[in-house]
Amino acid sequence: MLDTTPLTDAVDRFADRLRAAPQSRLQRGAAAEALALARELSAWAQRLEDPEGPVREMPDAGMFAGSDQITVAARDLSVVLEDTAQLTQALALVEEAQKRAGV
Repeated sequence: MLDTTPLTDAVDRFADRLRAAPQSRLQRGAAAEALALARELSAWAQRLEDPEGPVREMPDAGMFAGSDQITVAARDLSVVLEDTAQLTQALALVEEAQKRAGV
């Protein structure tokens, strides 16, 4: 079984920073970055679970929900990741999104 603790830890840090961010920072793009990351991680998890099935897009639940959405999507993905290369790729996605979000 793959240890995905680095991924869940990275997402938890990002989510905590989003929760602590002022509304103005969220409006300037941090919330959009979080939603984009959540959608990407969610779609990836769905494709791994059911390569032939439809990919459902995570809805936009508002700027204050991004931290929860990335947490849920990352945990869903962490259950289905198959190898360390995928884990490394997921970590890179989280780190890049956090940098773009500026939190």
